[in-house]
Amino acid sequence: MDTQDQHGRPAATTTPPPAPPRSRRSRRLRFLLAGAAAAFTLTAGLATPLNPTPQQAEAKDDGGKKVLTVAVAQSVDSLSPFLAQRLLSTSLHRLTYEYLTNYDAKNNRAIPGFATEWKPSADKLTWTYTIRDDSKWSDGKPATAEDAAWTFNKVMSKEGTATANSNFVTNFRKVTAPSPTKLVIELKKPQATMAALDVPIVPKHVWEKVDDISKFNNDKDFPVVGNGPFILTDYKVDQYVRLKANKDFWRDAPKFDELVFRTYKDQDAAVSALRKGEVSFVAGQPALTPAQANSLKSAENVKVNEGPGRRFFAIATNPGARTKDGEKFGDGHPALLDKRVRQALFLSVDREAIVDKVFQGNAVEGAGYIPPRFSDYAWKPSADQEMTYDPKKAARLLNEAGYKKNGDGKRVGKDGKPLDLRILCHATDPNDKAVGKYLKEWWGDLGIGLKVNCLDDVSVPWYAGEYDLAFDGWSVNPDPDFVLGIHTCAALPVKAKESAATDNFICDKKYDELYAKQLAEYDPAKRAEIVKQMQSWLYDSGYMNVLAYPNAVEAYRTDQIKSITTMPTAAGNIYGQDGYWSWWSAVPADGKSSSKDGGSTGVIIGIAAAAVVLVGGGVLFALRRRSTAEDRE
Repeated sequence: MDTQDQHGRPAATTTPPPAPPRSRRSRRLRFLLAGAAAAFTLTAGLATPLNPTPQQAEAKDDGGKKVLTVAVAQSVDSLSPFLAQRLLSTSLHRLTYEYLTNYDAKNNRAIPGFATEWKPSADKLTWTYTIRDDSKWSDGKPATAEDAAWTFNKVMSKEGTATANSNFVTNFRKVTAPSPTKLVIELKKPQATMAALDVPIVPKHVWEKVDDISKFNNDKDFPVVGNGPFILTDYKVDQYVRLKANKDFWRDAPKFDELVFRTYKDQDAAVSALRKGEVSFVAGQPALTPAQANSLKSAENVKVNEGPGRRFFAIATNPGARTKDGEKFGDGHPALLDKRVRQALFLSVDREAIVDKVFQGNAVEGAGYIPPRFSDYAWKPSADQEMTYDPKKAARLLNEAGYKKNGDGKRVGKDGKPLDLRILCHATDPNDKAVGKYLKEWWGDLGIGLKVNCLDDVSVPWYAGEYDLAFDGWSVNPDPDFVLGIHTCAALPVKAKESAATDNFICDKKYDELYAKQLAEYDPAKRAEIVKQMQSWLYDSGYMNVLAYPNAVEAYRTDQIKSITTMPTAAGNIYGQDGYWSWWSAVPADGKSSSKDGGSTGVIIGIAAAAVVLVGGGVLFALRRRSTAEDRE
């Protein structure tokens, strides 16, 4: 579930970037392994109210294994590539399965992955991919074009497999594998994302035995068969995810023997664990707070990395939850169906104050849907169009919409009922809570009541359409197709309250026309212009108010990690990349032990001593929960 090549070029044969001192590569993930944000899980002592201080244990010697431990806050929604949408989950898939193409860490250019080259026909309706002959599954069987064809056809079948990556295959007419090294995709009409199909290729001989893919979370049999740089070997819900290096990976094996993602719901505890050397890396929720980052800058053997983020932080409105066939459900406030009310709310939000006071300068003020990091697609409103902080104009719009103040200073509708709203807040994200306090004040001055509803799992009310507004955020990929597609009518659920690709139930004919137009446009400049028109529509509609683009602020221990690739390599992020470069390239510190008594050559990992309530004996909590920090990618 990542997004695609931002240029959408019909890529000719390319070569992978030269392997920088065995440490420079970056990896992407929409569901991606790192992002400007949050969440991974590791094998270990989890801090809980019953066990606030996780027990420590040195990694077993096991021949001197090097273990890289990543502290994350996000839960895994599914280990199935057909179902997963969260950043952590899709990142894991980037590590364990190959995609047809990858992204160059330097410039986001599409480069070979499972495919070594890709070429379109003259009419650009048939694409032929040459599949590499030096990739094999971790169980020893060869990985071939037949696996890729089976994967795409399974997503196209919509047999419970369209949740994650359906936008990539909607326009596919036929997918075949004429030979082990040849994949042919026939299209209904031109599609600009053919060099960036972010769909994990799974082994046919394993997955064809699954009875019901819509209910299969891929979390029972370990190790999980894959062909990426790492092999997933163990998983415990909200405790850890453990992977080992794939020694047979065609691009060379990772330098660390094991990679572990350990769950910390308390981010201060994760920062403390980094300071003590209990973990190797911490990303934050989805980034370290200014206070956390500042406290680590003076810590011994710790490096703080900051780069332009690939996420946006926004307020989303509920435009009225509905299914594809028009059935309405949920209890979103009817006032938000009025564009004037939505715009009034956004005119009374001071984005500059949020960047200065909440992010303390570690963010860029928001505007369009695509972060400025992706300059080809980034958009800003004109001076006449821009909705700057203007409470007086907001009050006029509310009056025009029929919501005037009564004698008590409260906005009331024509029915006499006060205008009171609810906003969904991620309980583990300090930014949500901080901004919520400002919104209560700003909207309160307008006469609007606001309840900030902070939950560990916001997915239940979100998918049920039982909210008015919500703090929203997505990691954007080099190609913006996916994050644009979640606002189309096609992304709406088939049944009420059912999980689907939609973000906020937006469905508009004009927007859909623009989406289809950009998807069919191969000229990069023309396509970028259409994408900007889509952002302009979203902005004017008032459905999405992008407040800020947070920087990626993260930290790692230099006595455990000697070097690691950022993306972009010049100045970028480590966690949540558009590829597997960071963890694949990471080089262990020479001869350094992470244990306080120096007894182990490996990085310390926690023992599974935390008291955790598991649901269903260790199965995933909910197949389609929203992340506590961000969703896909």
